[in-house]
Amino acid sequence: MSSSRGLSIAIIALCEVAALALWFSASAVVPDLLDRGLLEPARAPLFTSAVQLGFVAGTLISALLGLADRIDPRTFFMVSALVAAAANGAILPLDPNADLVLILRFVTGACMAGIYPVGMKLVTTWAKADMGLLIGLLTAAVTLGSASPYLFNALGGLDWQLTLGFASLSAIAAGLGIRLAGIGPRLAEMPPFNPRLAFKAWTNRALRLANLGYLGHMWELYAMWAWIAVFLDASFRLSFSDGAQASLLAAYVTAATIASGALGCWLGGLFADRWGRTTLTIGAMAISGGCALGVGFFFGGSPLLLTVVCLIWGVTIVADSAQFSAAITELSEPGLEGTMMTLQTCLGFLLTLVTIQLMPVAVGALGWEFAFMVLAIGPLWGVIAMARLRRLPEAAKLAGGRK
Repeated sequence: MSSSRGLSIAIIALCEVAALALWFSASAVVPDLLDRGLLEPARAPLFTSAVQLGFVAGTLISALLGLADRIDPRTFFMVSALVAAAANGAILPLDPNADLVLILRFVTGACMAGIYPVGMKLVTTWAKADMGLLIGLLTAAVTLGSASPYLFNALGGLDWQLTLGFASLSAIAAGLGIRLAGIGPRLAEMPPFNPRLAFKAWTNRALRLANLGYLGHMWELYAMWAWIAVFLDASFRLSFSDGAQASLLAAYVTAATIASGALGCWLGGLFADRWGRTTLTIGAMAISGGCALGVGFFFGGSPLLLTVVCLIWGVTIVADSAQFSAAITELSEPGLEGTMMTLQTCLGFLLTLVTIQLMPVAVGALGWEFAFMVLAIGPLWGVIAMARLRRLPEAAKLAGGRK
């Protein structure tokens, strides 16, 4: 790896970590806001769903216009990060129940369309025979960034305004820092503008199956990330008499659970390039789906055992994430990689709007002991989709022929 290549990849990854702190910055403070009576319970899931909806809108516009393949990715990333940081920071003086908070969270999510998939496109311009590893590193950065607000929340003494403030400052640093990264030689020219090119994600059978696998993965991922803090807080309160101690421990374990996915992303990328994309994704979804089925049995029990299960879940639930993006890159026509990855994330996050809102319903009907079981549906259909992709001739394009 040349110094310029290595330095650029490192800068891209660090900026992705810093910018993605915005994603769950509001979700991380929900348990504290609820505990202090500052947030109406019915509005709690909207803190995350507003971001997801904004991201869907942003990625849909970006995909249809081909923005990820037409604009210098560093410029797109910088502007998106700075606008998102401003929108997030504007929440600080507001009442958490104000409708404007949800609008600002929507804007933050829309800007993520210029950060998450664009960062992946930027790093793929440096790929050689290590596409899975590089996108795995970027997804690890996304995971660490998503976990950081929970750490800010814990270190800030559960002060919700400090958490949001730190996240905005982190994103500003990312927006300015991305200009220091270079663009690699693997940047292809995009075909002439044609909005119908975006529909190749569904009309091409191999791309469709890769996207279906990704949808199965996304059915589980963000609902788990959005609700694991509330689940752990409720569980630890049954184990500890001191509610403040339980909440603080829940914040740390949540941060560790989400951040552990960074290890999964790195290992997933490393092994997928050696064993194959479908092999890795099928294995990861089988384990994470098993955790979704079983984690509720540890609710209210040993905090140590529950933490171990959550860490295993945290590693495996995102270990396959980057490999769906890598597969899309390998299966797409040259010059359409950014658009196809953007559309993939658009479809995935549209689905998360359902599962994030589904969790409170499941908790009310089934209790925390069984609520997460509904998330296992996603890994099941994801495994089926990737098994079918594995049998197609196009699968030979994956990981240099390693299916």
